[in-house]
Amino acid sequence: MMISVSTVQFGNSIAINSCAFPATRRSVRIRTRAFLRQLHSNSNDLARKSAVLHDSLRVLEWDKVCDSVASFAGTSLGREATKAQLWSLNQSYEDSRALLAETNAAVEMLKYGGFVMDLSGIDVVTVKSAVQHVSRGLPVYGNEATAIADLLQFAKMVQFNLNCALKEDTDWYNRFMPLSEVIIGWVINQQLVMSIQQVIDENGSVKDSASSNLKRARDRMRMLERKLYQLMDSLIRNESDGTSLEVSNIDGRWCIKAGADELTNLKGLLLSSGSGVGSLVEPLSAVLLNDELQQARALAEKAEEEVLLMLTEKMKTDLGDIHNLLKSIIQLDVVNARAKYGLSLGGTCPDLFLTKDENWSFNSEGTLSEWTVYLLKAYHPLLLQEYRQMLRKARRDVNDASAVSKIEAAHPVPVDFLIANKTRIAVITGPNTGGKTICLKTVGLAAMMAKSGLYVLASEPVRIPWFDFIFADIGDEQSLSQCLSTFSGHLKQISAIQTQSTNNSLVLLDEVGAGTNPLEGAALGISLLESFADSGALLTVATTHHGELKTLKYSNEAFENASVEFDEVNLKPTYKILWGVPGRSNAVNVAERLGLPRAVLDSARELYGTAIEEINGVIIDMERHKKDFEEHIHEAQHYLILSRKLNEDLLVAQRKVMEHGISQRHRKMQETSEAATIACSILHKKLLQHRTFAVQHYKKATVINSQQTPVAKSHHAKADDGQHPRADAAAGADSVEYKQSLSDKKIELPKVGAVVHVPSLCKNAMVLKVEPSKEEIIVQANNMKLKLRLSDIET
Repeated sequence: MMISVSTVQFGNSIAINSCAFPATRRSVRIRTRAFLRQLHSNSNDLARKSAVLHDSLRVLEWDKVCDSVASFAGTSLGREATKAQLWSLNQSYEDSRALLAETNAAVEMLKYGGFVMDLSGIDVVTVKSAVQHVSRGLPVYGNEATAIADLLQFAKMVQFNLNCALKEDTDWYNRFMPLSEVIIGWVINQQLVMSIQQVIDENGSVKDSASSNLKRARDRMRMLERKLYQLMDSLIRNESDGTSLEVSNIDGRWCIKAGADELTNLKGLLLSSGSGVGSLVEPLSAVLLNDELQQARALAEKAEEEVLLMLTEKMKTDLGDIHNLLKSIIQLDVVNARAKYGLSLGGTCPDLFLTKDENWSFNSEGTLSEWTVYLLKAYHPLLLQEYRQMLRKARRDVNDASAVSKIEAAHPVPVDFLIANKTRIAVITGPNTGGKTICLKTVGLAAMMAKSGLYVLASEPVRIPWFDFIFADIGDEQSLSQCLSTFSGHLKQISAIQTQSTNNSLVLLDEVGAGTNPLEGAALGISLLESFADSGALLTVATTHHGELKTLKYSNEAFENASVEFDEVNLKPTYKILWGVPGRSNAVNVAERLGLPRAVLDSARELYGTAIEEINGVIIDMERHKKDFEEHIHEAQHYLILSRKLNEDLLVAQRKVMEHGISQRHRKMQETSEAATIACSILHKKLLQHRTFAVQHYKKATVINSQQTPVAKSHHAKADDGQHPRADAAAGADSVEYKQSLSDKKIELPKVGAVVHVPSLCKNAMVLKVEPSKEEIIVQANNMKLKLRLSDIET
């Protein structure tokens, strides 16, 4: 037998016509019920996980941290958005990295100093109301238009400041990323701002100059009000019966108010009266003026509405840009609040990393890669903020100097959290009021702050993994409504945490195994921690009083011991954590210091056992070695810092020496060049003088020779000594030789690159350039370049 099943196609799904066959209908109902049960089960799981997470954040006091961060926002919507963002529990690793990048950019902007990031002057609520009115086609109010103009002007100013920073150094763009990209992308209609300012004053009122109708209506209103005032003043002065009268305005109508239980002779309309209140009378002579005033006021309101409608129409074209700008400004306020919070408390940007696989290897590089959590001098944010608030308050009271010193002495003690990669469970032991619970809350809040894009309140560097969820069981979980004791409340919470935690979660357990028989509690605590180590969270931090839990480290390398330090001299905890050192019992020693009888102490030690005493002795030695080791580390760090400083000073000195040598060489070269230039100038001048003298001498001899006739020369030669003709002949020969040498020099031109001799310098020089037309050449002798005539050189 064949079974026919009719189907109907709906998009990508197929609906079965269950009426085709009864068995098919029953099958569909069964599958539907199973699907609904699964859906209900999933929704219940999500609800339970959300409840456990919110309980964990509640005991960590995350809500107070959120309120503290939100207080740094400048706008009401920014404060709400800050709390919403910090309470979001579904950030991915990429989301957290993006949030930290935004915070870093805002911190750089605040440190730059050129950015005015104070958004307290922006009325974002009014802007939001204006956007809603415009989107519905309703006219905006004057104060709404002013709020939009202020928003646009603020955005323009931020854009201008960013552009100024980029003109100084384009690298600021990358340092301000991703906020620089957002700010540059803002669309701001400056023409809309001018349109608003033309018709709306700074108080949000429409200006008289906005339209001619409005100006006429308001002018008439002012004229009628003057007339009414004069009329009322005249009526009051004309009353001579001694009654106390004053001008009043009721619903826009001018009237006269008489005192309580007093009668007036004014003729008019009685608006109201009563015992102990007095009477309001609108004089008959003012009725017509009041009616005209009401009409003028109605015309003015109509004209104002027309102006506002005109503005609304202009805003419609930019409504999308205004709405996006509003959301961007609110988000900028949120980021700015996170940055200001971190700077105000001296926070550090954390190195947030993500686990890569189930072997707990990490994708981070560097010297800190061996640590899962690396927090030095970490503060509890609420304690640090409360301390600083108290200190500021005490410093404002200048008359109470002792209170300042007392508060300064009560500075919160930071803790160090150093957890290696191989550690999955950290067990912290120690006395009550020793700071174990504060340590749990500090690391839990630090993880939540890093995930939410906040700076961590610890010294640099900070390394912390990204946790998908932070679970905590801290405090008294007693529930009278559910008939749960403290022990039962803890177990219920721990059971929910173990069910909901993943291999990327952080689990914080306070006083695990407490509230029941010590032996059973210790056994239960060991079993719970071992289960978390085998298949539980990425990291579990537990505090306990059970000494048995301290032995887990020596049988399982996933465990690590730590203890809170106790000062046995002053009999009080120091609130410091000693990593790698298990806690020890101090009760007998404290009792001994407090003066308990020796017999009681000996009996207690005997009952306690010598083995335990030996263990405590070993722990004491470990604490001493730990302190010595830390002192050596601090000393080494000190010398390392000192050596780095000396190395930096040496590099600076080396750079200064090199710069000084370069400057000296430059100065010597400059002095040599100047001296060479002066010498060249002097030589050139001497050569010119010598050349001029030779030419003048030659011309003079030529003129003399041309003026004397041969007869005169002969007669003169006979009349003179016999030596004179020979001298003339020698002079003539010299002249002919000089001419010949000049002609030879003119013919013999040196080539570029040839070496010539400069007699005036007594040096050889290389020819750089030859100018035949000017009979000049340019030569170089050592570092000097000279321009010489051909007659000044020898080939």
